[in-house]
Amino acid sequence: MKVLMINSVCGIRSTGRICTDLAEVLVENGYEVKIAYGRETVPEKYQKYAVRIGTDIDNKIHAIQTRLFDTHGFGSKKATADFLKWVDKYDPDILHLHNIHGYYINVEMLFDWIKSRPQMRVIWTLHDCWAFTGHCAYFTAANCDKWKTQCKCCPQLKSYPTCNFNGNVETNFKRKKSAFTGVKNMTLVTPSKWLAGLVKESFLKDYPVEVINNGIDTSIFKPTPSDFRKRYHIEDKKVLLGVAAVWDERKGLNDFVKLSKMLDDDYKIVLVGLSEKQIKEVPDNIIKISRTNSAVELAEIYTAADVFLNLTYEDNYPTVNLEAQACGTPVITYDTGGSVESAKIYGLSVNHQNVDQLINAIEKIESIERKKINIDCKNVVKKYLKLYISK
Repeated sequence: MKVLMINSVCGIRSTGRICTDLAEVLVENGYEVKIAYGRETVPEKYQKYAVRIGTDIDNKIHAIQTRLFDTHGFGSKKATADFLKWVDKYDPDILHLHNIHGYYINVEMLFDWIKSRPQMRVIWTLHDCWAFTGHCAYFTAANCDKWKTQCKCCPQLKSYPTCNFNGNVETNFKRKKSAFTGVKNMTLVTPSKWLAGLVKESFLKDYPVEVINNGIDTSIFKPTPSDFRKRYHIEDKKVLLGVAAVWDERKGLNDFVKLSKMLDDDYKIVLVGLSEKQIKEVPDNIIKISRTNSAVELAEIYTAADVFLNLTYEDNYPTVNLEAQACGTPVITYDTGGSVESAKIYGLSVNHQNVDQLINAIEKIESIERKKINIDCKNVVKKYLKLYISK
């Protein structure tokens, strides 16, 4: 049986690793798997699955159109047409969508093709809220609920996917609703109960929704000793770690800076995933590390930390929480979105954006008994397999 996954990236960052983790277990169970992706590089070990949609130039043109006209998801027409010719030949039995935003595919063309194949099993794992809004991927921090009826006058045009001029959110909302509804054999999957609840209030509410928590590769994310503390001369410090693929205000970068000024010399904050510009701007009392696509290196850093801090203002079911816990490191997160759900195994939550509460939580979490966790991606795939064969 042939499975085709579609995602913005393959084998890197959270959604890309989810795809390849699933692919490896599916192959073990006798499936043929390909992962169509839109951007960036693919680690060598996963290139056997990878099929590129478009080119870097296509991505840039799509991004420029979005910034000018707020048409994210409606560009990349030639790249999508070429890809769909390939898909016709591959002829998948199961199509598993992940992030179909990211400046690489035309969602109307994709869903027209999907609707032309009513016999095909379709699963769509939503990793954020973009599918049912007229613009944004998240809206809780903006306290916006227009997506429930009709997006217009968007307060977040400058957030991803950025538009620098007049928004097109009302039209986008209508086009997405028309494209994404009416698929005959599609099941939606959300990693968190929080997102499942939002979906049931959106124009996607008529589809069946399953909650399948994300899993990770626990053969990689496990207690992994290294010389990380020695290299950074923090052997005698209590290390507080933050990790993000992209650091911005939504991920709580400013809160980490504020917290660093409140802590005494017993503590040291480490941030992984900063851009070159951010490395220059973030205060030097924080250890600043650029993005890494090495899962083993991440496991070493997680293991070296005393506490993992996830200060995101809004998120679905962040796998960084799972990765830290699998490496034996407890998590403290803000009580927002689905982040609490993925931190519940071995962690604590504090009120949203309350930096003062973090100090007490950091002191309290040191007394929490370490727990054995069971978040391996193989257990997640078993749940997906049931969806693949269901009618």
